[in-house]
Amino acid sequence: MERSATSVARGDEARAAGVRRDPRTVRAAYERFLGTGEPPGGIDPVVADSWRRSLRSGVDPDTPHPQVALADSELDAYRATHPLAAVMPVVRELVVDGAADDGLVVAVSDEIGRLLWVEGNHRLRGTVDRVGFVEGAVWGEESVGTNAPGTALATRRAVQVIGAEHFSRPVQELSCAAAPIRDPATGRVLGVLDVTGRRAAATHVVLSLVRATVATVERELATRAAAHPSGVAPVDLRVLGRPVLRTPAGERPLSLRHAEILLLLAEHPRGLAADELAVLLHPGELSDVTVRAEVSRLRHVVGALLAGSRPYRLARALRTDADVVRTALAAGDVRAAVDAYAPLLPRSVAPGVEQLRAELSAEVRAAVLAAGDPDALDDWVRGADGTDDLAAWTRLLAVAPAGSPQAVRARARVTLLDAALS
Repeated sequence: MERSATSVARGDEARAAGVRRDPRTVRAAYERFLGTGEPPGGIDPVVADSWRRSLRSGVDPDTPHPQVALADSELDAYRATHPLAAVMPVVRELVVDGAADDGLVVAVSDEIGRLLWVEGNHRLRGTVDRVGFVEGAVWGEESVGTNAPGTALATRRAVQVIGAEHFSRPVQELSCAAAPIRDPATGRVLGVLDVTGRRAAATHVVLSLVRATVATVERELATRAAAHPSGVAPVDLRVLGRPVLRTPAGERPLSLRHAEILLLLAEHPRGLAADELAVLLHPGELSDVTVRAEVSRLRHVVGALLAGSRPYRLARALRTDADVVRTALAAGDVRAAVDAYAPLLPRSVAPGVEQLRAELSAEVRAAVLAAGDPDALDDWVRGADGTDDLAAWTRLLAVAPAGSPQAVRARARVTLLDAALS
């Protein structure tokens, strides 16, 4: 709710600053911007910034090109496993059922702007179909320019795009309001809720409806997560130590290569082309043919978890135990982060994995040193990454109670490390 309040405050500031959203002013600013590249003034600054991003991305203002990379069967499988599938009944009850009568269309996308569900008024759906606003299409700013779902993802806030504020001319007969939907446990954006229409979608009432619906959806997600007695969302992929994939059918051990591929795809939700995956998997040269063969073998292991090949990507968000560590760090719970931490796929020499391993280790180490918690420091120096960490041992010596076992061990270790380095 804090983010929504911030968004409201920004909107109030924009109105107070004399921002105008009437069609004539906006269209004049839009044409001037396209003609001269001059930064547009007098319009919503969120829209102005989005126009700049759209122009830098090379979006054609006359012909939007939303990408549609999924066959119908792939889209069905992807939607069925997406975290937002479980809350679609809530969305339908709160907004979709009334949208048909109000001349509106409701869309729910994933975290890259791919439209998973587009429902609502039948006549308006015919109109949005003609501009490519269809299930399976990706409506990110980089492909279609300023639009509510894409701009909500780019700014991570609720937005409303009215008529001529759209970067693509064929979409300017429409207005839309959208807001990101976040995982309550991690804050990660799962997707976007959008309401699109004509004049009715340009009202503050629709934007408020979108915000209120998202808040309800996030509460429903939190309620579902709370059904786990441990209070921690289940880990789907274990990569801190021996790699294991957890499925409803139980745990499935993974080969190192398969774990590497799943981890890299989990860290790149937009997907990776075969050549990109090759660079991240092997320090030398790895052919696209070899990558395709590895992914094909992985499909036999994980089935519908993998969707598409151009690019390769996961059909659903995959949580790893590295995410559990990051979540604890984000919450300021350093001791929990250290308890959950272990070197990430320690036997892997894949460049992409080595970078992720180094980043996670550095994040945990920095948090431990900054916190100065003797127990967290003690856990860190007992681990593989901390056993020769002179700075951590020195910090532990400084904060441990004088004469305690922790202080005695720290003093002895500091002496040994100092001697080895001298």
